[in-house]
Formats: sequence, structure tokens, C-alpha cells
Amino acid sequence: MLKLTNISQQFGDKILYQDLNLQVNKGEHVGLIGQNGAGKSTLIKIITGEVLPDEGNVYFPPSMQLGYLDQYVEVDENLTIMEFLQTAFQKDLDKEKQINQLYIDYAENMDDKLLNKAGELQNQLDQGDFYQMDTLIHEMATGLGIDVLGLDTSLKSLSGGQRSKVILAKLLLEKPDTLILDEPTNHLDDTHVEWLTEFLKNFDGTFLVISHDRNFLNEITTHIADIEFGKLTKYTGNLDKSLKQKEVNRESYIRNYESQKKHIEKTEAYIRKYKAGSRSTMAKSREKQLDKIERLTPPDHAAKANFNFPYREIVTTLALTTDELSIGYEKPLLDPINLTIRYGEKVAIKGFNGIGKSTLLKTLLGVIPSISGEFAFPAKTSISYFSQDLDWDSPMQSPLQYLSNLYPKATIKDLRGQLSRAGLVNELAQEPLKRLSGGEQTKVKLAQMTMDESNFLMLDEPTNHIDHETKESLKEAIEKFPGTVIIVSHEQDFYEDFVDRIIDIAD
Repeated sequence: MLKLTNISQQFGDKILYQDLNLQVNKGEHVGLIGQNGAGKSTLIKIITGEVLPDEGNVYFPPSMQLGYLDQYVEVDENLTIMEFLQTAFQKDLDKEKQINQLYIDYAENMDDKLLNKAGELQNQLDQGDFYQMDTLIHEMATGLGIDVLGLDTSLKSLSGGQRSKVILAKLLLEKPDTLILDEPTNHLDDTHVEWLTEFLKNFDGTFLVISHDRNFLNEITTHIADIEFGKLTKYTGNLDKSLKQKEVNRESYIRNYESQKKHIEKTEAYIRKYKAGSRSTMAKSREKQLDKIERLTPPDHAAKANFNFPYREIVTTLALTTDELSIGYEKPLLDPINLTIRYGEKVAIKGFNGIGKSTLLKTLLGVIPSISGEFAFPAKTSISYFSQDLDWDSPMQSPLQYLSNLYPKATIKDLRGQLSRAGLVNELAQEPLKRLSGGEQTKVKLAQMTMDESNFLMLDEPTNHIDHETKESLKEAIEKFPGTVIIVSHEQDFYEDFVDRIIDIAD
């Protein structure tokens, strides 16, 4: 269903892949994994034709229908959610129009060929899903939590996350032969991730999916495609089975690399020593042999993130209280909230997407006004906030320039150190922000949080784009932080070990 042959891609000095190959067969459910910056999203763009590779070819069967989750696709924003989801059945809707026109034409000239054609088209509609369209749309809307938005709501009034869910719903309703999904769970809460998991497990077609949600990948995959060392390795089995095989392969690769490196160094030393002497013929022969060796790519010793959120002392019993706090925009999203959080408490806030978790945080931060009611922090509260949005005022700035503008008194050495501790090595620190992967951009934001002393962390979906190793480092930093923490996340397995309680905002 998909074949990548000898794909090579380079951006500036950064080589993403060299002679990358992948074959995805009919019915396979493939998870695409790799560290942040390995080139997963770029590979998806190469597959969909958005980016042309420097070298290599992409092949699909000629008649195959490809479905791609593009969260930035242009849509007619005047449509309602229902009208937009109905466009998933556009071919059938066109057939229905054609049938009606054929009957009109038949009434005028009584040509039996028109009746036969109408009959053929009617038979196609009868055998498909056309007459179950509304039922299928409502099932999909319920499964992904879109129904609570109201199917008569126009697309232009949706948030970015809500819009992404609606686009995902349309894609799944289209039932393409092959699905390409880049982080499909990012805007879903636990309940809807479970529903999507079951849907994809039972999906008859083929799919390739990027996700940093380990449980989700483990449940839905039959194969794993892993990008490492600029190459792609395909494993059979789910994520757990594949990672065990990967560890064996990795150890073998590193042994082979070290062995080859020693051989090359030894041969080069021999050539230097004897090239001009009595053994020059032998030296030149070895030089030719060395030129023919296919050199292994050095193992990627990516900088491991090591976060530390600086703490500012405060003496208090309560960290936050709300009194009949009503949040929303033009109208309240929830009943008034009465909430008390003790100082030093670590709290997870959950609830279906669109219910108001991010809105609550932004209200507490003063980014948007409350509709009514009150909230209070004690004096000397210092809040450090992580927003899930990867929006930059100057996207062509490098991470180094971005932090330097925010902290003009900090030395370049200090800023480089902060970025390095966040897992961004020197060359990435000087790349434009817009060219970094989602995970690398997230690391810039986390690096910024490590620059400020605080006693209250507010984190809105901090794990959306980061790899497993970075998640573990972030989890350790939050656990060690002596102040108060509110975290919003759809990954319960990330926070359940360190939070003191979970608040379901819907209750």
C-alpha cells in the first residue's frame, strides 16, 4: 500500500535520513516512532507530497484512496459541523443528485438508457453506507466527543482543538484504504482516546500513525517503524515487542560501529605512515579498500533532557481558592466552580475536550476575564505556565535569540546551557523555531520555564509532542518541585504516579 525507496533528506547541515526504505502492506497498522527531531513529521509530509525528498521515490498503488489527517487543511468555515461531516459522503451525495437529474431527463425524452443508468447508481447507493449516513455521523460525533459542541455549530466558532477533532471525524467517516495520522490523540481526552483506540484496532484498512502516547500505540499497532541513525527499521509486533527487539539491534549496531571505527582509524594510521615509503603500494591498496567501505552512521547520542524548575520560597497553607467562579467567553462553559487547592498539592484536571480546562487556567492567569465569581492566590505567589499552543511571535528567531530577548542579562553560555539541559544541542539552538519539530519547540518552552523561579506550576498538555525519554525527565522534575502543581493532560499514565488528586472538571 506504500513503498519508500532510498529516501534521503537534509536540512542545512542536519541529515535526517540516508537511503531510508519502508514497505507497508495491506492491512498493516504501523506506528512511526523516533526521538524528537528524528524526522517523523517530515517523513509524513514526504509521503503526502507536501515535501519533495532530496533523493528517492514514494510509491502508492494507482487506485488507492489515501486519507491524511491535516489539522491545518482549509475548510469552508460557514458550514456547520453536520454539513462538514456530510461531505465525507460527497461521492454518494453526487450520485443522488445524478439520479434525480436522470429521472428529470427521462420524464422529458423517455430514453430507457437513462432509467438503466439511474438503476445502476441506485444499486450502488443501496449497497453502500449512504442511507446510514446520519447514524454513522452521530456515532462518530459521540465517539470523538463532538456531539457536545452541537452539530449545528458553525466551524468558524470552533477552537483549534475542536476543529482538529471534526477534521479527524470526517477523515474516519471517509474510510480510505490507507490512513496517515500525525498525533491523532493530541486533542482528545481519555474517554475519546479509548474510543479511537477501539476504532483503529478494528479498522480493516492500513494505517501509518505518529504518536507519543505509548499505551495508545501499544494497543493499535501490528508493526513499528523506527527512525534512528538516519535509517528506518521496521519491526513486527506492537510497541513493547518492537522496543525489546530494537534494544537488541541497537546494541549490535553500536558494537559494529565501534568495531568499524577502530578498523578505519587503524587503516588510516597505516596509510599515513607508509604512503610515501617502501610500503606505498600496500598503503594505496588499503586506501582504495577504505574508500569502498559503507561507513555506518554514528549513533545518535541525543542530549537527554534534564529539567529543574527553580523554586521561590513562600509561606502559606492554601495555594488557590475559587468562589462561584464562572469561566467561558460569551457564556459560561461550566457551572460555577468552588475549588480549594492546598499549598504543595499536585493536582490533575481532567474532563472531555472543550469543557474548559485550558479556559480555567487562562482565567486564573488573567489571560481572559472571568464571567463572574472570584479566585484568590496568596501574596508572593509566582506562577510558571506552560501553554500547549506552539505559537511564536517571531517564528524565524532561533531558540537562542528567543531566550536572549526574554532574558537580556543572561549570558549566551548560560542560555546554551539551559537549552542543552532541555535536550536541544548547539545546532538546534540556532535553527529557526518554525523549522524545529513539535517536540523540539516544546523543549524550548520548557527551557524557558527553567529560567524563572516559581512556587506554582500550571501545565497545559505538556506531553503532546515529546518523546518517552523527555516525558520521564519532565515527570521527575514535577515530582521534585516543592511547590503547587496543576496539570492538564490526556495521558493519565503520565501524571497518575505523582498527583495527590484528580479533579474531573465536569463534576
